[in-house]
Amino acid sequence: MTVRLRAHHLLCLLTYVGKGYSPAFTVNYDVVVKRLAGGEDILIVSGPDDICAPLLDESDPHCLGESAAGRDDIAARDVAGLLSRPLPPGARIELDAPTLARMREAFSSGLTRKACPGCGWFELCGAVAANGFRGTRL
Repeated sequence: MTVRLRAHHLLCLLTYVGKGYSPAFTVNYDVVVKRLAGGEDILIVSGPDDICAPLLDESDPHCLGESAAGRDDIAARDVAGLLSRPLPPGARIELDAPTLARMREAFSSGLTRKACPGCGWFELCGAVAANGFRGTRL
């Protein structure tokens, strides 16, 4: 199977420690992380993805907003530069251990954090990265 992810969630995965918008959101996120840890590949999508699913029943889900789409554009560009390949919707990525390590190193250095300012999770993600990604679920 394949995990459907929007581009900025490639960054969010790096620091996910089990915190989220709601209990249903974190349960779902844990399932997505387990699928990735089990070797499923990633399909880059435009708009809401497998992580967003529990939020889509809200009256005005932020997953559909321009800020999320803008983060996707910036994250896709930054991660594409890191991986030396384009990441448009439809691209596939295998998130093996070396790739995950490269992505975390780039995140820690700020190379791939241009999509993050203004996000409500910015400080938590920065603290997780500064703490060597201890406690992350992936």
